[in-house]
Parts: sequence; structure tokens; C-alpha cells
Amino acid sequence: MTSGLTRRDFVATTVGTTVALGAATQAPPPLAASRELAPIYDEIERRHDETVARLQEWIRQPSIAAEDLGMREGAELTKKLALDAGFQHAEIIPTKGAPGVFATLDAGARQTLGLYFMYDVKQVDAAEWSSPPWEGRLVEKEGLGTILVGRAATNQKGPQAALLAALHAIRAAGRKPPVNLVLVAEGEEEIGSPNFGQVVHDTPQVRRALERSIGIFMPSHSQDRDGTVTIRLGSKGDIECELVASGERWGRGPTRDVHSSLAARLDQPAWHLVQALDTLVTPAGEPAIDGFFEHVRPVTKEEHAMLDILARRTDEKSTLESVGAKVWARNASWRQALEDYVSRPTLTIEGLVGGYTGPGGKTVQPHRMTAKLDMRLVPDMTPEDIMAKLAAHLAKRGFGDIEIVKNGGFNYVSSTPATSKLVLAQRRVYQQFGIDAMLLPRSGGSWPGSLFTAAPLSLPAGHFGLGYGERAHAPDEFCLIDSRNKNLHGMNDMVRSCVDYLFALA
Repeated sequence: MTSGLTRRDFVATTVGTTVALGAATQAPPPLAASRELAPIYDEIERRHDETVARLQEWIRQPSIAAEDLGMREGAELTKKLALDAGFQHAEIIPTKGAPGVFATLDAGARQTLGLYFMYDVKQVDAAEWSSPPWEGRLVEKEGLGTILVGRAATNQKGPQAALLAALHAIRAAGRKPPVNLVLVAEGEEEIGSPNFGQVVHDTPQVRRALERSIGIFMPSHSQDRDGTVTIRLGSKGDIECELVASGERWGRGPTRDVHSSLAARLDQPAWHLVQALDTLVTPAGEPAIDGFFEHVRPVTKEEHAMLDILARRTDEKSTLESVGAKVWARNASWRQALEDYVSRPTLTIEGLVGGYTGPGGKTVQPHRMTAKLDMRLVPDMTPEDIMAKLAAHLAKRGFGDIEIVKNGGFNYVSSTPATSKLVLAQRRVYQQFGIDAMLLPRSGGSWPGSLFTAAPLSLPAGHFGLGYGERAHAPDEFCLIDSRNKNLHGMNDMVRSCVDYLFALA
């Protein structure tokens, strides 16, 4: 049980004022309290331990696309979990990479809702964890309550397990889901979803099912540490690539690793790469690729209004502390930092790979060096355009020999209107829990939402769910199970919010 407000204990009676479409408008009215749903809420409470055990089972299956580890097993378990939750049909969809999963639940309802799941997870170094990353151990955390620690606890198996638990509770209460469901799941989100389009667009039965949907959402822990919720109306696009400098392609320097003393008479591919990288940014760290900002769309009036509200209602100090920083880039104000987050494209070095990286020295001159890059794109930018500009920029400066390798992510910007049925229903459900959700034009991160929001599907898409988690992609990732923090909701309320959302959409 959580000690925070629950769906059954509270029905919002006040209507907040937020900004959408450029004008101050009344938030959608709260849902009416429904005694009809009381048996479902009772089943959620009764099945709490079952829900936790199901999540632990899922976490015990490591499926790491970057290491090609446990992918088939991860797909099979996702299929099984869908069937157990009441989907009548579920199948594995092969791709050029890790398989996808497609499932349908026909409840005889008038409307159909899409669900997006991912079953792959980030890599782990077990030595960095305080408890085993593949166990899902329950531990007590001061200031929060009981948490579950494990890889994918919050990104994304924890929230997904809550949605499945909602379906179990609905069925156990003798009810049918109020909407039909179409589930699409992938196993390569953490490497940029390179093959998910084959599932969504190129598999006829999947595409037909999604075309009948009113939209699609990804279950997520949406609360920040202070209990607030921000609805993200889209996401940035993403490119992941590698720049590789080698003696072979350069035609200078060694074509195999040699003794470092030979640097007196051999050119060095490693420095060649560093010099190339230096041309990609300004001294202040801003992207300097020729034409990089050519198609960047200015922030709209409506987006400015949303950001003004965020700047007033969110805490700068705690946000800086959460990322271990003291100031924002370019010494920006809090309001400007929020705007930069949603509107500025970025160029990041994820890592430099090559040569000797062990303890001490090795007096080696590497013949090959790689830089892993990440570029986040904003509206009107496309991956194809930026990749072409990157190649032209390097060639113009004498670095045309450096190999550019596409590496996973190639996602476009996604965007969903604040007036879409999905977003309006989310705000109504959050109000049931006493939360006046804020709007963010787009997240600084990326997910394959553009596969749904762009043609040919052109569906609203986004994230939804109460609950709280931390340390995604990091050691000791966790989600909150039983809350003793008045601002935060645990697993049962996360499940309740999923139930309420399905009924609100109906």
C-alpha cells in the first residue's frame, strides 16, 4: 500500500489553468468518481505481490541488444506476458536484427488503443551495483519507501509491468478492457531502433491494426522527485554514428599498432581523429558543422507559453543537483536552459575507443581510433540532411578519409498536439490524483515515436503513468514499489492510473 493519495481516496475538485495552443485555457474537467471501478481497484490491492513477482520475473531475463544477449528469450517472455494478461493473439515478428512482438486484445470495444513496449535493456557492470542487477531485489530507501532494484526497473519493464497488472485486475474483477488493444514491442530501442520500422510499417497485419488505433502510448514513470508530472508532447530526433580514423583509409601512419617511438617518423591516426573532432564544435562546445542549424525551427508562441509555466513551477536547484552540475551550458538562466533542452540540436561525444586503455602505459601507437557520436535533432531537421552535412564538412577540411559509420539510432522528431485525445485524457487522470500536469513541447531524449506520429500512420503518441523511478541506464536503477513519501506514488497507484487511463480514453 502507498501512503500517498490514491485514486479511490481522492477525486480532484479544482480545475487548474495551463497553457495550450497559445492561450490560457481551462484544463479538462476531472473524471467523475466511479463506483464501477471499485472491484478493479480491490483486485489491484489483492494482487500486489503477484505484480511485483511478475516484474521480478521480467527483470531476471537480461536482453541486451548491444551485446546480442538473450534477445530471442526476451521476445518469447514478452509474448508470454501479453498472453497471460489477456491478449488473445501474440506473435514474434522477425526483423534483420532482434525480433519484435505483436499482440492484439479484442474487447469488443468501439475504440482501439496502441501500446508500445521495449524488452531490451542497457548493459550492466554488476560490480557497480549494490544488489544484483538481474534479481529485482526489494530494499528500503530512506525518504522513499520500498524500492525494487534491477536493470529496467524504471526503463521500461516496471511501468510496462504496471500496465499488464491493470489488465490482470480488470479481468479478475469480471470486466473487459474498455478499449481494444494493439501491442507492438521491440528489442532494439537501446541501440536506436534500427529495425523497428520493419515491424510497424512493413508487416501488413501490424500496420492495419495500428491504423485502426486512436493513438499509441508507452507506459512510463512520469513523476519527478517533488511529485510533479510533466507531459512531454514529443521528442527530439536522434543520430548515433561513429567516426573512424585509420592508417588504411588515411593512407598515412601505420596500418597496425606499432611502438610509440615510431611516432617520430609516422603520422598518427589518433591525432588525425582528434583534429577532425575539433572542427565539429566551437570553443564553447556548440555544433559547428556547416549548415547544422539551417533548418532549425524557431520556438513557437505556444511552446514559449508552456516553457514559462515550467520555469515558474519547477525547481532549478534540485534539477541541477539531479545531474551533478552547478551551472547550465553557456551560463544560461533556468528559463533559457528549459528552452535549450527542447529547442537546441546537440552534438555529443559518447566515447573514444582505440589504443591501450588499461592500467599504466604501453608505449603503443594505435593505427585506428573511433569516436562514438550522438546528435539530437529538433523540428525540421532530418537525419539524412545532417549526415550529408557531416560528411561534406569533414571532406572540405581535409578529413574525407575518416569513415562515418551509422550506428543504431536514426530517429526523427516526434510531435503530438496538446489537444489530442491521448493528452487530454492523461491530464484528466492526473487530476484524479491531485496533480496539475505541466506540458513540455518535447523531451530532450529520443524514442521511436516518429514511426507512429509521422506518415503513414500519423497517430498521436506519448508516455503516461504515475509512479517514480531513478537511475535509468545507471547502476542501482530502481522503481518505487511501496511509497512512504507523500508526494510520490508506488506500484499500486501506477497500476490504478493505467486502469483509469484506459477508461478515460473509452
